[in-house]
Amino acid sequence: MGAKKLKLACSPAILLMAAAVVLGNTYAQQPAKAKEQDAPIAVKFTDIRKAAGITFKQDSTQTEERYYLETMGTGVGWIDYDQDGLMDLYFVQSGPTDIYKPPTPLRSALYHNNGDGTFTDVTEKAGVAGEGHYGQGVAVGDFDNDGYPDLYVTGYGRAILYHNNGNGTFTDVTAKAGVADEGNWSTSAGWFDYDKDGYLDLVVTNYIEWSPQNNLWCGERRPGYRSYCNPNNYKGQKTKLYHNNHDGTFTDVSDKSGVGKPESKGMGVVLADFNGDGWTDIAIANDTWPNFLFLNNHDGTFRDVSLISGLAASEDGKYEAGMGIDAADVDGDGLLDVYVTHLDLELNRLYHNNGDETFTDVTYKSGIGNKAVLLSGVAAKFIDYDNDGWMDILQLNGAMLDNVNLYHGEISYKEPLLMFRNLGQGRFEKTSDALGPDFMKPVAGRGLATADFDNDGDIDIATNNRGDNPELLRNDGGNANHWLEVLLIGTQSNRDGIGAVLKLTSEGFAHVEQAEGGTSYMSASDPRIHFGLGKRTKIDSLVITWPSGRVDKLTDVPVDKIIAVKEGTGIIPHPFPKVPVK
Repeated sequence: MGAKKLKLACSPAILLMAAAVVLGNTYAQQPAKAKEQDAPIAVKFTDIRKAAGITFKQDSTQTEERYYLETMGTGVGWIDYDQDGLMDLYFVQSGPTDIYKPPTPLRSALYHNNGDGTFTDVTEKAGVAGEGHYGQGVAVGDFDNDGYPDLYVTGYGRAILYHNNGNGTFTDVTAKAGVADEGNWSTSAGWFDYDKDGYLDLVVTNYIEWSPQNNLWCGERRPGYRSYCNPNNYKGQKTKLYHNNHDGTFTDVSDKSGVGKPESKGMGVVLADFNGDGWTDIAIANDTWPNFLFLNNHDGTFRDVSLISGLAASEDGKYEAGMGIDAADVDGDGLLDVYVTHLDLELNRLYHNNGDETFTDVTYKSGIGNKAVLLSGVAAKFIDYDNDGWMDILQLNGAMLDNVNLYHGEISYKEPLLMFRNLGQGRFEKTSDALGPDFMKPVAGRGLATADFDNDGDIDIATNNRGDNPELLRNDGGNANHWLEVLLIGTQSNRDGIGAVLKLTSEGFAHVEQAEGGTSYMSASDPRIHFGLGKRTKIDSLVITWPSGRVDKLTDVPVDKIIAVKEGTGIIPHPFPKVPVK
């Protein structure tokens, strides 16, 4: 459907504003008044996987040898691969090992969104099965700015880059591109433009030096008690940063940039501007290892401020089992706060951004505390599930050990999803029980990605579960509040607009969002920027600061719409067909 073109300004005053953002952290200032909390609305999540025709099943490849590799993955990604305005789904699959030979070949799966509530498996036609590849995660980004998003699939021993040909098919260009990450165990990955040259670069997190040859026996030596080992038994690998050369190839700049120097045990990554200087930084959740924060020096290098920032450890100085990670402004001060998930008997941590390149652990102060201490947090996403204007915390859970209850009787292998609703100013309450039986179904969750797959204005959920079918949880009720979604189309900036800052002002309230790379755990979510508006019915302005430095100000912005905004032009026509509810 066409959208009316909105007023767009790029005056000298606006350009000065852009400079202020970079130099003075303008978008981190407090709004004129704190947003009042709206009365809660009723939201339920309904699992429509079967009705949607999604038959994919993750293979755990589990054996009695308890290969470490078996328990970690796999991820899921949303990608509008054919640019029809509907988000399609990609599920990452595991693969054979030297002792596990599946009866039928294992393959990842791409499902096309048909726009009627169903999906069609188009894997074979698309050429993205990855047969024989022990997949782990997925990152989505348009690395060559041709208007069609590409797929990067991480995995054990190597990764795969699939180039989108724009005709429903993909080509494996890994060898030419030079991003195979050969010999490593890659987990999560994310696209971002760290040097602002208009092309997306690639960060890849790698895990540990494990192989079948050094697989240890962990747990008690009696039948049924063997367990997967702690990562402290293995040396960590290193983070990779690949610079986009604009010609379909990449250069490994991991060491030169500083990102690849420290040993890591990388699990999740989020790419965003954490200090408000207009340049994208890197935050990584590490497993039993200090979390990383690399701040962008604007010259192709990064400063490792992990320890002094306060993000490296918990409030009591512990390095916990970091898995999933995401960033969002949870308290309305315009700065990105960080959430990191951990395993059972540890706390999931919320870190408040102090605005001075440091963070404070506010896990208890926020009301989260130990409310999920018996759950194993694997993946997490900040979403505004009820569109009230405050970012909530969605967490996917599932123990690493399928026999965990033999060691801890109060802990289960399969666990329900978790939702912390933001009550305003970064105070949370647990609302999982109110979101329906499908939301509370126990799973061994691994990959988590969110999207408005039916284009109805509220955020839906896809999971990839170990040894089981995935879930496709439709949000029913979130669009009772008002909303806006924005698809960014860069011109001077990278095509995806990753790194852009969006400031929406509505009836005196300001809401800041960033177009981030990475997030969650081994997964990729809807690239469209989502704003919940609560009961507010008018948007005063939407100011977009692009990575190029250009600032576009739009006025008379509609509510309850998905809009496509092109850098330097404004809103342009783009189809976003609404999927009927069955």
